[in-house]
Amino acid sequence: MWSTLAGYWPHILAVISVAMAAVAIVHVVMNKEEVRSAIGWVGVILLSPIVGAVIYAIAGINRIRRASMISERRRSTTGDPRHQAHLDVSRALVADQFGECFAAMKTLGDRVAKHAMTVGNTIRTLDGGDEAYAGMIAAIDGARRSIILETYIFDRDAIGLRIAEALARARRRGVAVRVLVDAVGARYSVPSIVGTLRGGGIAVELFNGSLIMGLRLPYANLRTHRKILVVDGAVAFVGGMNIREGFTSEFARSTRARDTHFRLTGPVVGDIFSVAAEDWRFAADEVLEGEAWAIEPAPAVHFGAPVFIRAISSGPDAALETNHRMLMGAFSVAQRSIRIMSPYFLPDRELVAALATAGRRGVEIDIVVPADNNLVLVERAMLAQFEQVLKNYCRVWRASGPFDHSKLLSVDGVWAFVGSSNLDPRSLRLNFEIDIEVLDADFAGWIDRRIETAIATAQPITIDSLRARPFVVRLTDRILWLGSPYL
Repeated sequence: MWSTLAGYWPHILAVISVAMAAVAIVHVVMNKEEVRSAIGWVGVILLSPIVGAVIYAIAGINRIRRASMISERRRSTTGDPRHQAHLDVSRALVADQFGECFAAMKTLGDRVAKHAMTVGNTIRTLDGGDEAYAGMIAAIDGARRSIILETYIFDRDAIGLRIAEALARARRRGVAVRVLVDAVGARYSVPSIVGTLRGGGIAVELFNGSLIMGLRLPYANLRTHRKILVVDGAVAFVGGMNIREGFTSEFARSTRARDTHFRLTGPVVGDIFSVAAEDWRFAADEVLEGEAWAIEPAPAVHFGAPVFIRAISSGPDAALETNHRMLMGAFSVAQRSIRIMSPYFLPDRELVAALATAGRRGVEIDIVVPADNNLVLVERAMLAQFEQVLKNYCRVWRASGPFDHSKLLSVDGVWAFVGSSNLDPRSLRLNFEIDIEVLDADFAGWIDRRIETAIATAQPITIDSLRARPFVVRLTDRILWLGSPYL
């Protein structure tokens, strides 16, 4: 037998190579929705049939999407009893108050997002970590039934310990507490906060810590980047803020980073809860139901109220590219202005084209990024891409002062999009994100004023200044830009 194998091993290896490559290529062709991704994987497999097929099996198949879709199908058979359909906003109402352009955005959201746009909500801005963490702790201390917290980074520092202690106090009062931390984000501080939370009797899970056949791959893609806190099904906190003392003046003082968080009430809270609850179900295999997890009924409201809100969940599951599609729609309907504040501005070709088209239509477009980014490689990649928008009538500004982690966007001073999504490949295709769509002139006006204030002391980036840099610097930036999907 061994002599036979020794004599025919090249032929056997060739058959195995062809078979593995054929199976992998068929899977790529039948499952990949983006042609560039499909071509890339086919190329890798053809160059090295066995190794390429193995790499594709490990890194190229979206197992999270498959598992999430199965879970979604199970849930859809019974529906979500928490949804308050009588508070859904009609297209006609949006058209009457905000015009046909934003009625079209309402229709787009209905068709690509999981949740309805509702009336009867409130949204309050929490500008900075001092205000946001104090509000979150106050809500936790007032909890009577349940708390669910989902976050990307949860540091074991002064602020992290303060929130952990508040959660432990709630647990001792008999409140049901669930905490979901991303497996990567939990390792930003050593030792991890997870042990502290479990020591307080809190149920804690790591998101996506074990991916394939029991292998620990904590630094793989497909992270939860969501920041969600829901208390008693009555109040929710979402936004861009991780749990870190560096966002507070109390501890970081003059070096504190800025960020923006939001406190919400109304029917949107039930939708935000359903996102966190589904993530918990995925990670812990526990369904959050019963009296403790009931959603507080929204009070009767007047349907002419101007604040319309929708929760937008997106990620590499059944909600793939939902945030991307909403942004494409918003840029397409803009008539007067688009204002963007983002720490990491690395949009793909489609979003760049949408911004360019809006700029050519005469829409005033301002993009604000930090002057000093906390991720040097990302900053260099951004500099390589700015010329694409600058040559199409967009303005780009580098904001002075502390690093600003806020993700803020407004269109025409009416429509706003805030939450956890950055304008980069990771947020738009790989991460699980939660954003809030808001139709309200007062709220969008606040975003406009916040961005205008930043522009007042910012330095403009021009095509001439980008081209004046040494060739070696520009070449390095372009090379880093090629790797932007992995930064």
